[in-house]
Amino acid sequence: MPNNTSKPTKAWVITGPTSGIGREAALQLAEHGTVVLVGRDLGRLREVEREITALPNGNAVSVVADFADVRSARRAADEIGALGLTIGGVANNAGGMQTKGGSSAQGWDIAFATNHLGPFAFTEALLPYLADGTPVLFTVSGVEDPERKPATASGFRGGRYISAEASARGEWKEGGSKNVGFDAYATSKQGNLATVFTLAREVPRLRFMALEPGFNPGTGLSRDASPVMQFVAKRIMQPLAPMIKYWSTPRRAGKLIAEKLTTPSTGTGVYSDENGRPMQASKQVSDPAFSGRYIAETRALLAQVPAEAG
Repeated sequence: MPNNTSKPTKAWVITGPTSGIGREAALQLAEHGTVVLVGRDLGRLREVEREITALPNGNAVSVVADFADVRSARRAADEIGALGLTIGGVANNAGGMQTKGGSSAQGWDIAFATNHLGPFAFTEALLPYLADGTPVLFTVSGVEDPERKPATASGFRGGRYISAEASARGEWKEGGSKNVGFDAYATSKQGNLATVFTLAREVPRLRFMALEPGFNPGTGLSRDASPVMQFVAKRIMQPLAPMIKYWSTPRRAGKLIAEKLTTPSTGTGVYSDENGRPMQASKQVSDPAFSGRYIAETRALLAQVPAEAG
């Protein structure tokens, strides 16, 4: 439970809060109430929790969840609901680039599971605990759009979705990227946008939004990068980010997430860029028929993992 005796009126749920954008967003959200920190490493969650509770009126609680495991994601949502807090907003920020492949707890492609299936299962399980008007944000990526120039220049070829079953097997539409992990990442992040657009239509009582945080060098997005590349990204590229179009910094992106969640609004299904301005998604995921199919197939796949008893 929150560590401070004062009891803020609202709680803010954020996944992936132990580093980079997520950590910065958590610190920003601490100014608005209790922060519910959701991640897989309890030790690192506790570090951020201590950092928040050291702030004036800071309150935080840690909830363990491995988003590569659907059961763990659902269990975390129910654990949050059991806290009895009034949830002011949810930031689905957990995710990352996988360049070595691998399988999830359910035997599915690790990137597709971590970036899409887990967050989707978590969000759907959390919906009953959210009051009308609650904002639910997903950190997404413009690399899902095959017409986005900075993405194609980096080697991405947009989302390569065939079906949820195919994605779970690590299979992608032909004509994709030559870079390992790029198609999986782009397709899974396209799933986040499909989630936002579809749930905005299905659940009008809540506010769903997507945020492209910009290219943030040194955020730990790719845990598989070499130490040299991580050093270059963090020490050389990151300081240049504010001066380059489409780039950002963890602090700037984290602040934007907090602003989007805490600023009153009635909009839903909104997609914003790294500056907080409206952004256009790919033609494919903007099509309600496609995004609806993506989510229907996601639900059918997740139905293979029965809910836990009790």
